[in-house]
Amino acid sequence: MAGSVDPERSEWDVIVLGGAAAGENAAQYATQFSGLDAVLVEAELLGGECSYWACMPSKALLRPGDVLDSARHVPGVAPLVAGGTLDVPAVLAHRDTVVNHLDDTSQIRWALDTDIDVVRGYGRLAGERVVRVTGPDGGIRTLTARHAVVIDTGSSSAVPPIRGLAEARPWTSRDVTNLHEVPRRVVILGGGVVACESATWLRSLGVAELSLVHRDEGLLPRSEPFAGRLVGDALTAAGVRLLPGRTLTEVRRADPADNGTGIPHGGEITCVLDDGTTLAADEIVVAAGRTPNTADIGLSSVGRPDGGYLAVDNQQCVCAVPGRWLYAVGDVCGRALLTHMGKYQARVAGEVIAARAAGRHPDDGEDSPLNAAAGHRGAPQVTFTDPQVGSAGLTEREARAAGIDVETVAYDMAGLAGTYVMRDDYTGRALLVLDRATDTVVGATFVGPDIADLVHAATTAVVARIPVPVLWHVVPSYPTPSEVWLRLLETLRAQRTQPRTA
Repeated sequence: MAGSVDPERSEWDVIVLGGAAAGENAAQYATQFSGLDAVLVEAELLGGECSYWACMPSKALLRPGDVLDSARHVPGVAPLVAGGTLDVPAVLAHRDTVVNHLDDTSQIRWALDTDIDVVRGYGRLAGERVVRVTGPDGGIRTLTARHAVVIDTGSSSAVPPIRGLAEARPWTSRDVTNLHEVPRRVVILGGGVVACESATWLRSLGVAELSLVHRDEGLLPRSEPFAGRLVGDALTAAGVRLLPGRTLTEVRRADPADNGTGIPHGGEITCVLDDGTTLAADEIVVAAGRTPNTADIGLSSVGRPDGGYLAVDNQQCVCAVPGRWLYAVGDVCGRALLTHMGKYQARVAGEVIAARAAGRHPDDGEDSPLNAAAGHRGAPQVTFTDPQVGSAGLTEREARAAGIDVETVAYDMAGLAGTYVMRDDYTGRALLVLDRATDTVVGATFVGPDIADLVHAATTAVVARIPVPVLWHVVPSYPTPSEVWLRLLETLRAQRTQPRTA
């Protein structure tokens, strides 16, 4: 059998503390061509947050509503689905299939077949290259790494210290992605990606009264402002009540309990806003940010403070820990709380570990495959709301804050043949952020139905620093939404040829 789970074994070349997607990648890339061996230490499900409680279940819940909405905009199909609603039990059953019914047997099999061992239990650092694991039975097992320890303990939903909120047993992202019954009334606290995606699928599943309370004036505050406006307009049109610039001061719930599914439940919830408004709900979803899971992983044993994000260098080595043996990937770094970016970091870390174990100096040049700074120039993200929001690189605000001499160009995505074919009432917008000094794209944002596939091209342009004159030769297919690249370049040329006014 590939791999081993020998209970007597205590030493590996690489120990990965946390077995989410990034940790799996770190173990794989450290061992696949190097002859090193590795072990994943995980107390919950191997595969982590994304596989069971975030990316995968949320997209399984969002896709049916997206397809139904698209069908309603296609002549010849629209009459067939007019007035139609989702088959909620079928949607939830498919979600359960996507998350393997919260069973990680297949992930364990993958690890062992890849010659990566697995130790079940909660791991904590206990000194240089030492990890102590508390097993399910309470027993302690001490593991030692010959070369490296990689931290991939992820993050958890933050619950703000609002009076009565914790006692009301609110739903977090884990609960709302794994719901078993659809409540009639829901309040969502937050205005970011998790809040907006949750509002999108809850409304499509049939939540009758849905309110979104967010302290910022606009939704998706880390995106370009127009993205939040378009998503907000769509949510409002779908019947979601938006309460911007507001927060909660108190939450009261009658008989908070657990309904036997592991998801918090109870009687009616009363939410009191800072302006005195009260909202009644059956459930409240807290989507108010994330906290890194670093408070109880033994950081103090290696001279670092417990808690907070871990500063890393561009090869994912934890700063201020001598010896270059401790690495961190994924959410605990705070660089980009996105699964694909965590996996990218893990690939870099794994190969750096293998190189150092072989006595080689890993190339840390600016565009080296072993320097994670290059990939973080692009940092792509798609928010699967209706409309979708896709981005890569910097927003205009971030670029200006970085001291870049910024130039922007925008285009109405409804003006494309490809989007008109999709739906004749298409609504969307695209924006490029350029560095005048280098004439390269440093950021891009696309908003509209089915724009997710535009993001990879933008990521390529940003990471590769493709000059605008070269982009003219990157011909988009017709008729597709990618034609927006040509229209943006045409608009940019027109802007540059117009005489400037004083």
